[in-house]
Amino acid sequence: MHRRLALVRRPSPRLADGIVTHLERAPMVDGDLALRQWQEYVDVLRRRGWAVVEARAVDECPDGVFIEDQVFVHGDVAVLCRSGAPERRSEQAGVREAVEAQGYRTVGIDAPGTLDGGDVLKHGHHVWVGVGGRTNTAGVEQLARALEAHRVDVVPVPVSKVLHLKSAVTALPDGTVIGHLPVVDDPTVWPEFLPVPEEAGAHVVLLGGPSVLLSAAAPRTAQLLAARGLDVTTVDISEFEKLEGCVTCLSVRLRG
Repeated sequence: MHRRLALVRRPSPRLADGIVTHLERAPMVDGDLALRQWQEYVDVLRRRGWAVVEARAVDECPDGVFIEDQVFVHGDVAVLCRSGAPERRSEQAGVREAVEAQGYRTVGIDAPGTLDGGDVLKHGHHVWVGVGGRTNTAGVEQLARALEAHRVDVVPVPVSKVLHLKSAVTALPDGTVIGHLPVVDDPTVWPEFLPVPEEAGAHVVLLGGPSVLLSAAAPRTAQLLAARGLDVTTVDISEFEKLEGCVTCLSVRLRG
């Protein structure tokens, strides 16, 4: 598989009812604004050379737009997740069909295992998995078995201060892991760790080469990354951030 595809799902009309765990519920999530922000996010992906694949809408699922939590891909395998939040498991509808249509071999997570894709950070031959919130040890073990043929190191990482591991840290194109220190349980897990000044700045989507996508809520981080030679694009996702969402949550990058 040699292509650049991004799997997305449009927001539900019930978005405002999404689960919040580590934040106070915002007084209002503007559904119309959220839809416009989602469309701009998708448009950015397209402008940066990514073809967009939409998973079937699940309007009955408030958190369905956060498609990253439903599937993790590596090489030719797509691991269908089983959320630690039972009310989110119905978001699996249509995901298998979407990834199998792109040539992926699918593997499921079975009870008692739980795994949210937002807890899985990969770079090169390393896969770090956040444990303590939506993902448990049994889920990590099943993920490791699913990836055995890929010769990757699957490393469990404690998560207690945020919803998912990738709510705290992500990786730059060169493998440097970035994070906002107040919400990172143990930054020593990564030999190359770069603190960023804003919590929203801990989340980057890799767009290819030196290009990254970042929340508009992290202007100081954008300057920091640009000074490191990265090509930074920002997008406003304020309505999703009210629900503990971030730029990584809204898509799954499918690459050969």
